[in-house]
Amino acid sequence: MTPQAPGSRNPGIQSSTQGPGAQSPDSRALVMARIRRALADVPRAETPDAVPVERTYHRVHGDRTPSETVDLLAEHLADYRAIVHRTDAPALPALIARLLADRGATSVALPPGLPDSWLSAVPDAVRRVPDTAELTPHDLDAVSSVVTACAVAIAETGTVVLDAAPDQGRRRITLVPDHHICVIRVPDQVVDSVPEGLERLDPARPLTWISGPSATSDIELDRVEGVHGPRTLEVILTGPPAGPETAGQS
Repeated sequence: MTPQAPGSRNPGIQSSTQGPGAQSPDSRALVMARIRRALADVPRAETPDAVPVERTYHRVHGDRTPSETVDLLAEHLADYRAIVHRTDAPALPALIARLLADRGATSVALPPGLPDSWLSAVPDAVRRVPDTAELTPHDLDAVSSVVTACAVAIAETGTVVLDAAPDQGRRRITLVPDHHICVIRVPDQVVDSVPEGLERLDPARPLTWISGPSATSDIELDRVEGVHGPRTLEVILTGPPAGPETAGQS
């Protein structure tokens, strides 16, 4: 290979710099032009609902009973390192109180629409922190735990979805405290698949999709939990009386 003289340019490489007065391409204009070309043959009055879309994918993978769907959810939640508990509705307050005590919680954040009965067994010494507009991230960082309900839970992916309903509160209260207790009413709030879950959700609401505690990995795949949300996620599957509680697994 012949050495190049100092200051010479490789003819196969174009410089990314532009001279004075040169105008850079308008990226937005380029994107909009491509969209106009793609829609050139679409009538202006046509709406997305006017053209049927063939959806041939499987909505559910397998044929499960409601009980088997809940079991699958518990299994996948545990795979994601969430701690899974099962209980019936009458025993729910005592279980929540025990989980907070085991955690050593001195305060708990509460959405405005959370049923009062859920915290009825929690001692008064545990400070209740209502979710209000005045509550700052700094305030939440000092809160031990948060208790919420959920919008829907998806068994095939082990995902819990929150939509900021009154019993779930604003997104920030489930992202800042280090310990999240999420109550899922079974089988009513459990679906098999993501398509079934989407049908129950309003896309205009702020949706938070949770699969286990917050976790990330560096380039060497060292897992670190609690970076983008709670370090510990405890999920309570509650429903009609169905036997003793099972913790940590389905």
